[in-house]
Amino acid sequence: MSENTLVRTNDRVWDVVVVGGGAAGLSAALTLARVRRSVLVIDAGEPRNAPAAAAHGFLSRDGIAPLELLRLGREEVASYGGRVESGRVSGVRREGAHLVVTTEDGVRARARRLLVTTGLVDELPDVPGLAELWGRDVLHCPYCHGWEVRDAAVGVLATGPAAIHQALMFRQLTSDVTLFLHTGGDPTDEQWEQLAALDIDVVDGEVRALEVDDRGRPARVRLASGESVAADALVVAPRFVARAGFLAELGLAVHEHPMGMGVQLVVEPGGFTGVEGVWAAGNVTDLMASVPVAAASGVQTAAAINMDLIGADATAAVTARAGEAAQAAARNA
Repeated sequence: MSENTLVRTNDRVWDVVVVGGGAAGLSAALTLARVRRSVLVIDAGEPRNAPAAAAHGFLSRDGIAPLELLRLGREEVASYGGRVESGRVSGVRREGAHLVVTTEDGVRARARRLLVTTGLVDELPDVPGLAELWGRDVLHCPYCHGWEVRDAAVGVLATGPAAIHQALMFRQLTSDVTLFLHTGGDPTDEQWEQLAALDIDVVDGEVRALEVDDRGRPARVRLASGESVAADALVVAPRFVARAGFLAELGLAVHEHPMGMGVQLVVEPGGFTGVEGVWAAGNVTDLMASVPVAAASGVQTAAAINMDLIGADATAAVTARAGEAAQAAARNA
C-alpha cells in the first residue's frame, strides 16, 4: 500500500474489511459492494492455486488461469466501488465498536465487520521432486485436474488412509493406476479386494524421489529399494493448514479436521466464527472447497454479514430518532 493509502485507510471506518482476495474473498466483496457496503479487500497475493495452469469446474470459466480469474474479480469489485489493496495482515484487535486490521507494513484499517478468506497452505509429503511440480503434474483432486491426466500412467503416493480413496477415484480416469504404499500402511482386506478387482497395481516400500525427464515432466517414481516405476503424474494427499494465525488476539484458533486432513477455522452456518463481528469463508473454513464452492461460500457469508449490518443500522436509527424526540420534548417543556 502507498503512503496516501495508509492515511486514507487509517481515517476511514469500512463496513467490511475482507482479509484474503481469492475466490471467496472477491465474491464476498462483490456481493457487498453491490448492496452499497463500503468494502476493503487486503490480499497478500499468494493464492493457493497459483502454481496450476488452469482452474476447472467453474461454470463459464473452466480452464481459466487462476491469476486471470482473480484479475477479473478485482476489476469487478472495483467497478462497484470496492477497494482491493496489497498487504499481508499480521494481526486483528478490537478497539471499541471496531475491529482494527494491521498489516506487516504498518497499515491499519478499521472495520465494523471482518471477513476472513485467507485460504490454506498445502503441506506436501517430504519427497524430492514433488514441490517443483505441485499443481501441474503432482495433484490431489480428480475434479480439479483429473481430466488432464486421463489415460495417463498415474501414481498415488500413500501417506494415510485417503490414498485408497484417491486411487479408486483416479481409476475412473485411467486404467493405469499404481498405488505406492510408501508410509500409508497396509490396506484392509476389503481394500485389497477393491484394488485387485480394479487392476490397480500396488507397490510396497518407501518412495525416495519423483524423477523427471529432460522436459521437466514426471518420468519415474524411485523407491528406496532402487526400483523405479514409470509415472506421468503423481497424486498426493497434502496436509491442509488454514491461514489463521493472525487471529490469535481475538481468541480464534484452528481446529483439527474430523477426518484428520489438516486444520481449519470452525464456523457456524453462514460463516459466523462466534467472535463478535468476525466471519470466515472459503478454504480457511472448508479444507475441501474447490474454487466454485469457495466462491459460493463467500457470497453466502457476505449476505449474512449484510443482514447483521442491516440490523445494527436499524437499531442505531431507532436509537437516534428516540434521542432526537427526547431532545425535542425537553426543549418544548
